[in-house]
Amino acid sequence: MTQKRQIIVTNALPYANAPLHLGHMLEYTQTDIWVRFQRMRKNDCYYMSADDAHGTPIMLTASQKGISPEEHIDKIRESHEADFKDFLISVDNYYTTHSPENQKLCEDIFKILKRNKHIEEREISQAFDQQENLFLADRYIKGTCPNCLAENQYGDNCEACGATYKPTDLINPISVLSGTKPVERESKHYFFKLSEFNDFLKDWLSKDVVTESIANKLNEWLEEGLTDWDISRDEPYFGFLIPGEDTKYFYVWLDAPIGYIAAFKNYCNHSKLDFNYFWGKDSPTELYHFIGKDIINFHALFWPSMLKSAGIRLPTKICVHGFVTINGLKMSKSRGTFILARDYLDNLDPDFLRYYYACKLSNSAEDLDLNLEDFVQKINSDLVGKVVNLASRCSKFITKGNDGYLHSEIDDKELWNIFSQSATTISENYENRNFSKATREILKLTDLANEYISDKQPWVLNKEHDNKEQVLKICSLGINLFRLIMIYLKPITPNLVRKAEDFLNETLLWDSSAHPLLNHKIKKFEPMISRIQNENIEAMLNSANDGKA
Repeated sequence: MTQKRQIIVTNALPYANAPLHLGHMLEYTQTDIWVRFQRMRKNDCYYMSADDAHGTPIMLTASQKGISPEEHIDKIRESHEADFKDFLISVDNYYTTHSPENQKLCEDIFKILKRNKHIEEREISQAFDQQENLFLADRYIKGTCPNCLAENQYGDNCEACGATYKPTDLINPISVLSGTKPVERESKHYFFKLSEFNDFLKDWLSKDVVTESIANKLNEWLEEGLTDWDISRDEPYFGFLIPGEDTKYFYVWLDAPIGYIAAFKNYCNHSKLDFNYFWGKDSPTELYHFIGKDIINFHALFWPSMLKSAGIRLPTKICVHGFVTINGLKMSKSRGTFILARDYLDNLDPDFLRYYYACKLSNSAEDLDLNLEDFVQKINSDLVGKVVNLASRCSKFITKGNDGYLHSEIDDKELWNIFSQSATTISENYENRNFSKATREILKLTDLANEYISDKQPWVLNKEHDNKEQVLKICSLGINLFRLIMIYLKPITPNLVRKAEDFLNETLLWDSSAHPLLNHKIKKFEPMISRIQNENIEAMLNSANDGKA
């Protein structure tokens, strides 16, 4: 018997400064599908998330709205939690990085890093906006790239040529906040000695914690040699004060990943879990981070190095995905394709987007295109026309012909075995986050089932009284094949499967795929989902256009 696994899963924490959009939902859907699969396999899988609630942007937005940062993040968190719930994201604890648990952990970890001589104080020169009276984060400075001379580039990297640099290297820099030219000012900052962790990181990355392509990218940075990491920010700033300081705060990217631990600690406070068992240095449990490819440096370089110094367990895997495009283009407010999660939820079933994303998701970091025409066609063809229609076309011969009871025998054992034995391949694809391969396998089975019913033509056989028994056997197998398809789709389309479970009069477990339902009473078939109409898409896009900035 396979030993039960104990797994902590996190997604990248959504920033508490704006509502969620369909790009966010790719990651949370990917994470949730994997979590639901693990739970179906009877593993203990704890899904933690939280709002990333600190930083200059939050402080500035709250100021513009005339409210406190705390009021601002509370309102955003409420909307984020509602979107998670309505998109069927089965998170166990949705918390916030602005919490007492996170503050205590940040302070404790900082003290350990300092004791281990991995923290250093330095005087640095920074860009300062005299009009706004604050030091400028890299993304609040724009100018001409010193490498390729492309204009209107941010203060940390050039989107035209990919070069990275210091904000002070920009040609003709201006503050995004005031439009004035920043001046340079000296300030004491705290640095984490990331440069001392090169060898550790090379060894750690060789242990299959990321895919080969991501490891290759990270190793390029390691070959160049890592620079030490500035983990402090000057006031005014919304965050946690550094111990012993009155005007200096932890940089948001120090306290955000610690928020994973804080969310779990908070969960342990109202459950019976042993926090130290899961987060101790030699913990036997697993830890999976699901993130986007734009933040791999924080999660696969800074974060494990900090954990190593602090004597805290390391991640088992960092699962990296790409970005979402809409109709082949970047999400854009000007094009009306910057679609909020709520724009979608107000007009369409969450299962539909979950299924479409799953059909395109692999374990690579390739970008994924949400082509709306293809989306409509795929949902209407796959889920409505093939999957649910299979149950629809078989059920009436059972509910009318045998009082709802399935036959006591399997009509085609070879076909049943093909479906049942597919659990192994589909399970491997789920485990390895190759959801597109899993859905292709499921759809192939769906086509086989529909071909079987079409070949047998029970509606023709049923016209002859002597064929009633054969019709019942054929349609009972059809329902059993539908049941297996629902088992395999359960991590992806929980709403649809919940309705199927009601129809089948059974809770579907992964292990249920080993045995058919025989002499079992099902309920009368009721429509489970409806076809997407063009009006649904138009209404969603109209909502997106109404929300243009």
